[in-house]
Amino acid sequence: MHHRTAEFREIFSRTLADLKIFIGTQNDVLLLASSGTGAMEAAVSNLTSPGEKVVVLSAGKFGERWRDLAKAFGLQVELLTVPYGETFDLGEVKAKLDGARVLFMQATETSTGARHDVKGVAALLKGTDTLLVVDAITGLGTTDFDVDGWGIDILIGGSQKAVMIPPGLAYLSVSERAWQRMEEAKQPRYYFDLRKERKSQVKGETAFTPAVALVCGLAAALDFIRRGGNGNLVDGRDALIHNAETSAAMVRAGANALGLKLFAPTCPAAAVTAILAPAGVDSSAIVKEFRERFAMVVANGQGEMKGKLFRIAHLGYYDYLDAIGVIGALEHVLQKVAPSHNFEIGAGVRAVQETFAEQFAEAVRV
Repeated sequence: MHHRTAEFREIFSRTLADLKIFIGTQNDVLLLASSGTGAMEAAVSNLTSPGEKVVVLSAGKFGERWRDLAKAFGLQVELLTVPYGETFDLGEVKAKLDGARVLFMQATETSTGARHDVKGVAALLKGTDTLLVVDAITGLGTTDFDVDGWGIDILIGGSQKAVMIPPGLAYLSVSERAWQRMEEAKQPRYYFDLRKERKSQVKGETAFTPAVALVCGLAAALDFIRRGGNGNLVDGRDALIHNAETSAAMVRAGANALGLKLFAPTCPAAAVTAILAPAGVDSSAIVKEFRERFAMVVANGQGEMKGKLFRIAHLGYYDYLDAIGVIGALEHVLQKVAPSHNFEIGAGVRAVQETFAEQFAEAVRV
C-alpha cells in the first residue's frame, strides 16, 4: 500500500499506540526505518552538542558502540568499563556523573549475555541534569522496565528481537526532558532529526519513506503478543517476558548440568545466554556443528571473544520445546567436538525439565 494513504496512516498510528503499551510508557514513541544502531545515533545527535561530557558504560561490543558513536560526534567521553561478562558497580557509576549531559548504557549486553542494573543507574540520575539513554534492543520483551517511574529518557528497541520480525525498524520512547534538551543541542542531524519525525508521526505519517511491509509486520506481531495475553497487550508483554526468563533459566540449568561455565554467571540476561566453550575447544566448531547437524543457529562470540564462547538466544517465540531441543542437541555436539569433556548424556535435558517444572509450580502458586 502507498504510505501517504488513510489505510497506512491507520496501521501506523495503531502500531505507535501499541508500542507505547508494549514499552510501558506515556512518553512519545517513534518508529524509524533503520537498524537499532540508527536509533542509537539519533539519541547521540539529538541530545548533545560537540565537546559536551557524556558517560558511557561499556562491558561488551555494544557498549563500545556507544563509545564510538559519542566520539564520532565530538563528545568528551567519560568511559566506565568492566570486563566482558560483568556489570557495573553503582558507586563507580556515580563517581563519573559530575557535569555529564547524558549517560548511555545497555539494558542487556548481547555480546556477553550480561544484564545491567538500569533501575539502579536511573536512581543515581534522579534530580540531576544527566539524561539516561538505554539500548534495550534485546531488553524489551525479555526484561521488566518502568520507563516513566525510573526516569528513562530514551529507551531503544529493534524489530528483529523480541517482537519477532525481520531487521529494519528501530523504535524509541522519548521523554519530555529529552525533547527539551533537543532544542538546545547543536549536533548536525537530518534523517535522524527526531523533532521532524515527531511532527510527522503524530499525524500518522513519517518524515521520510517508511518501511511499509515491516510496519505492517510489526502491527501483526504486536497483535500476536496481545493474543498471548488473552486480548490484553500488557498481559501479553508480561507473558513474553516471563517466557524469556523461564527459557533462559532452563538453558542456564542445562549448560551447568553438562559441566559448562556461563560467561556472565552473576548478572545473566534473559535475552541470550553466553556459554564458554570447553577447554581446548574453539567455539566456532560448536557453532558449525549445530548448523550442519541440526540446522540450528547459535552465535559465536564477538570480537575478542570469538572462538571462546557461544550464545543461545531465547527471544520472542522461543519456548520449552526449544530449550529441550537446543540442550539435547548440545549434548550431541559436545560428544562430537569435545570428546574429552566429561558429562552424562541426558543430564542437560533433565536439568531443563526440572527447571521448567519448578518454574511452572511457582507460577501456579502465584
